[in-house]
Amino acid sequence: MHSLLPVLAVFSRILLAFAPAFLVPLAWAWFLDAQHHALVWAYGFAFTALCGAALWRVTRKFRRELQAKDGFLLVNLVWTLLPAFAALPLMFTVPGIDWTKAYFESMSALTATGATALVGLDDLPVSVNVWRCFLQLLGGLGIMLLVVAVLPLLGLGGVQLYRAETPGPMKDAKFTPRIAETARGLWGVYVLFSVACMLAYRWAGMSWPDAFMHMCTTMGLGGFSSHDASFGYWDSHAIEGVATVFMALAGVSFMRYFIVLRHRTLRPLINDREIRTYVVVLAVSIVIVALLLAAHNVVDSFPEALRTAAFHVVSVATTTGYASTDYAQWPVFAPVLLLFLGCFVSCAGSTGGGIKLVRMVLLVKQARRELVRIIHPRVVNPVTLSGVVMPTSVMTAVLGYMLIYGAATMGLTMVLLFTGLDIVTAFSAVVATVNNIGPGLGEVGPASNFGVLSTVQIWVLSFAMLLGRLELLTVLVLFTGHFWRK
Repeated sequence: MHSLLPVLAVFSRILLAFAPAFLVPLAWAWFLDAQHHALVWAYGFAFTALCGAALWRVTRKFRRELQAKDGFLLVNLVWTLLPAFAALPLMFTVPGIDWTKAYFESMSALTATGATALVGLDDLPVSVNVWRCFLQLLGGLGIMLLVVAVLPLLGLGGVQLYRAETPGPMKDAKFTPRIAETARGLWGVYVLFSVACMLAYRWAGMSWPDAFMHMCTTMGLGGFSSHDASFGYWDSHAIEGVATVFMALAGVSFMRYFIVLRHRTLRPLINDREIRTYVVVLAVSIVIVALLLAAHNVVDSFPEALRTAAFHVVSVATTTGYASTDYAQWPVFAPVLLLFLGCFVSCAGSTGGGIKLVRMVLLVKQARRELVRIIHPRVVNPVTLSGVVMPTSVMTAVLGYMLIYGAATMGLTMVLLFTGLDIVTAFSAVVATVNNIGPGLGEVGPASNFGVLSTVQIWVLSFAMLLGRLELLTVLVLFTGHFWRK
């Protein structure tokens, strides 16, 4: 218990830092909703702040430098308990919602998954939709990165948190001498892109509330919308074009953008193997899906097929999950391809989920290396990325991650099958939540939502979203005996 107190001391500060987030929907409710809705968000702010202050008072004497184990434990506490605080106002503002769906919705928002259990989004108070979407903006890049920028000011270490939270296999990479400066730089780039995205949506024809909400879910690659029909509500080429551009941009590592702005050169983007592969995979996939839609007369012309394919390929591949039509009704190859792309296309350091493209690149290179070794057993053929030889530790971590990824996906699918789900719905729901994609296929396809599932199934998928957001190992390490031994 004594070792847990320093972690709770830091968590109390995170809770205090999270409390002002409730003021965003409060402001929207004050001007656009009924007054009692504004009170709900005010109570949410007060309750969260009081809990944080009370916890800080109890644990303030136990401050110390965080160790590696502390970092993993703290990250899990944050991503498990913050959704609970975020879910409380939903219980008083969404008609007919229960705690299971409220927690699922908040977990989906903070993990930038975009899987919703709610219907009638168009009729919800504006502040509720703002809250759902704003949580995705916070969760997209990672609340912990923001905290890392603040912790040094409190005399607490942030390197362990950065290692536990940062997506991708090469967690030790730092692009400034101090980790806090890196975190502030990433958030600065994030805010810059977010403002540009909101103004572009407004220019394309969205109202200011919709532009704000969809900016949050585009840059966070979360995919929540304020309308049940998602982007089909507008049926606008301009709005879909803006979404396609900014989703594609958000799928690239924000660390690379930080370096570009810092050194004022595009070379970090052009020379990055992962980014080049990202562009090629998206372009080829768009052409394939467009040809398929045109060949089956799903749309009227090839230019229309190309536009429709571009929007949905980028949306699902980057794990955003927007839709302007029910793509589950397309020839079966297309929706399965989209779901497959969502598993790995996003770049490490982006706001997307999934395996991350850099891992797939390294796996392909490792497979090719093994094929060469069969023919030339003594050849020296190391795995390289952008001209840099990958250490054995990185390759071991990638292979270990993929093994656990496959085991977790199949294990959670079997659990859902045991509860009575059909195989298409069970497997696609797990893939969609572990990879933080959002919509799946079958009963949880783009034309439906996760509200049709049972309580047990929703809790299983809530855990799957947590696993995916923290890249499995950060969560599963807590279930090992070695973690709890001194």
